[in-house]
Amino acid sequence: MKVSHVSEADHDIVTAAVAAAEAPTSGEIVTVVAGKSNDYDDVALVWASIIAFLAMSIVALFPEFYRGLYDRLTGGWGHELTANQWLGMVIAFGVLKWIGVWLILLWRPLRMALTPRSIKATRVRARAIDLFKVGTEGKTTGRTGVLLYLSLKEHRADIVADEAIAAKVTPDVWGDAMAALIDHVRAGKPGEGMAEAVRQMGIVLAEHFPRGSENPNELPDRLIEL
Repeated sequence: MKVSHVSEADHDIVTAAVAAAEAPTSGEIVTVVAGKSNDYDDVALVWASIIAFLAMSIVALFPEFYRGLYDRLTGGWGHELTANQWLGMVIAFGVLKWIGVWLILLWRPLRMALTPRSIKATRVRARAIDLFKVGTEGKTTGRTGVLLYLSLKEHRADIVADEAIAAKVTPDVWGDAMAALIDHVRAGKPGEGMAEAVRQMGIVLAEHFPRGSENPNELPDRLIEL
C-alpha cells in the first residue's frame, strides 16, 4: 500500500496554488513531494568503516592494555598469543565493530542524522534534476516548465527550470520561494509551504513570461507524490 507523505488538504492547497500561479504566465509549474531522495547506504558504509578502523587503531596504539584485558577475561588461563594470533584478534575485533555499527545504522533516522548536510543537498539536487528530465524538460512548447521538488526527510527542496526560464532567471531569484517552503516544512505544514513557494514562483514567471494569447495547460497542476 502506498504511503502518503502529505494530506488530501495539502494536495488541494498545492493544486489550487499551481492553477492560480499559472494563470498570468505561460510558465508551467510541476510540484513533486517525496519522503526522501536517497537511502544513504554508502554513508552508513563509510561510518562503519571509519569506526572499525579507529577501533583497530586504538588497539594497535595500546596493545599492553588490551593484552591485559584479554588476560583478565580469560582469568589468566589463556595461552600467550603469537603475533599472528594477536593480529587476527585485532582484525576480528574490527570486523565485529563494523558489523555492529552497520546494524545500528539500519535505523534510518540515525543514518539520516549522521549524513552531512552537503551530501543531503547534493542528493536532493540530483534527484530533482532526474525528475525534471523525465517529467518536465522539453514538455512545453516554449520550454517554460519548472519543477518544484520537496524531499521531506532531508528538509530540503530544489527548483529546476527549463531552458527558456534558466536563461532569464538565475537560481538566486528563487531564494524567497525556497525559504518560505522550508520554514513551513519545519513547522509541519508542507502543503502550505509548497503553495507559498508556488505563489512566489508564479510572480517571477509572470514577470518574465507573461500569458500569451494561447496558454494551454501542458503539465499537470496536481501535486505528485513519490
